[in-house]
Order: sequence, then C-alpha cells, then structure tokens
Amino acid sequence: MAKVNVTGIADQLKACGITHVVWVPDSELGALERHLDPGIHLVRACREGEAMAIAAGLLLGGARPVVVCQCTGFFEAGDAFRNVVKDLGLPLFLVVGHRGAMALAAGKGRDSAARYLEPILKAWELEYRALGPDDSPSIIGEWYAETRRRGIAGAIVVAE
Repeated sequence: MAKVNVTGIADQLKACGITHVVWVPDSELGALERHLDPGIHLVRACREGEAMAIAAGLLLGGARPVVVCQCTGFFEAGDAFRNVVKDLGLPLFLVVGHRGAMALAAGKGRDSAARYLEPILKAWELEYRALGPDDSPSIIGEWYAETRRRGIAGAIVVAE
C-alpha cells in the first residue's frame, strides 16, 4: 500500500504560509514533523480538543495555523470543533488522517473509524477535499486558498 506523502504535505503547508502546526501526531502523519520547514512552529497538544482551542487562539492573534490529527482524534474533538467553527465562526483549517481508508477502499477494512469519518464531516457541515496516495498534494494549497477566500473552515482528508 502507498504511504502518505508527508514531504508533499509539508511543502504545501509552507507554500500556504502556514505559521503553526498544532497537532497530536498519528502513525502516518506523525512522520510530517521531520519534514516541516523550520519557519513553521510546531505546537504539540495533549488532546485534539485542546489543539482546536490552541489553533483558535492563534487565528484570533493573526497567525495562520493548521490542526493536524487523525480521524479518531477529530471525533474526540467534536465539542471544541463546534465551539471554534460553528459558534465563533473561525475559518479553522485541518489536515485529518483517515485511518483505515486505504484498507477500506481495497475491501479489507474492518476499522469502524474509516467508515465514520466522512459521514461525521458531513454532519458537522465541514467542507473537505480528499488526498489519496495517487493525488497531487497541490490539492492542499488549492483548497486552503479557497477556504481563505470564502472565509470558511475546511479540511484535507488524507487517506491512510
């Protein structure tokens, strides 16, 4: 199975002018750390809900953060996400690892997290774009620019 293109993701974050990566690393996206540009501040959070709050503060302070987490962490952070995006209306941007997505696509998936991510994103009305192993990471830059232009929250869902 193809691996996540963390180098391409890191390059896109730099090109987007991201100032901070706020995260709880997962197994696949965890490799992103060593590829980040030194000018991007890495902020480790204890839980994904905390990552949402930290990113909200950074947004309010004029920074350009992105929250990076795995889908199960996004599930855990639902209330914080609701507060930041729905109540405060902040245009939070996320990169979410879709754990088990490639196995599910191959008909071998037994991980319920893989089946529930997209329905939950739709329930939360979070617009997203998928990044599969054969897709160009430029999707990240294009979608980030679109969300900023529209002033909305958005996510990139990275197949793992």
